[in-house]
Formats: sequence, C-alpha cells, structure tokens
Amino acid sequence: MPSSVLKSRNPLFAGAMIAVICAGCLVAPSRAAEKAKLLHAGDVLSGGLTALRSGPKKARTIVYQLTSEPRRLPPPSGMCDLETGPETFQIVTSSDAEVSALKPFIGKNVSIKANEMSCAQAAGQMSDAIVTKWSVVNQ
Repeated sequence: MPSSVLKSRNPLFAGAMIAVICAGCLVAPSRAAEKAKLLHAGDVLSGGLTALRSGPKKARTIVYQLTSEPRRLPPPSGMCDLETGPETFQIVTSSDAEVSALKPFIGKNVSIKANEMSCAQAAGQMSDAIVTKWSVVNQ
C-alpha cells in the first residue's frame, strides 16, 4: 500500500483491525487443543447425514457424508494429516439395501456402527475419511 493511504487511515480503524486479528489468533489454538477421540472398528459414529451428487453429469452418483465431531482413526491412518482428525466421513454404499437404510436419515442425525474405515486419499473424495463397512444403529 502507498504510504499516503496508510497515513490517511483512521487510527481507530487500525486499532480495531489489530484487535480482530489478535482475537482470531487466540481462538485458533483452542480448536487445535481439542483431543480427538479414537474411533475403533465397531464403534458408533454419530452426526448429520447429507447426500451429495458426485461425478460427471451423465454418470452422477449419490455420495453420503456424515459430519461428526473430530475423531482419530486406528493406526496407521490416525489423524489423516489433519490437525484435529477427520470430521467428515464418506459412507460407502455397496448395495441397494444400504442405500435404502440411509435414505430416511438424509438431513437428520444418524448413528452408524463403523466396522472398516480409512483416510480419504483419492482426488475426487469430498470427505476427510471413508467408512466402507458399516451398519445403521437404531437409536
């Protein structure tokens, strides 16, 4: 910025900007300090379920995503190269029965028993982690 622009600014505005930046610095470490709970195979994963369209227009598929609190996956996956661990989990469906089990919960909270999971690694995956073997838990 030219020095003439900096000199013409209101000192109250500059002070307010510094306060906002400092407040952001103080809030960020508290999020990183949260300890993600370990998610073992067979544990229950709960959160909001959304359905997303994925793929090219002519071959679109529905992808199910569960948003939960940060969790730590079993080794070797662990935190999935994230500071707090994965929060979004892609629920992989392999049959029409699994799709039918998830459909009533779209837009609502659901609990699933996660039997097999890993970190997302492919470029097209929209979630932090993937749950490949699972079952819906009745609440």
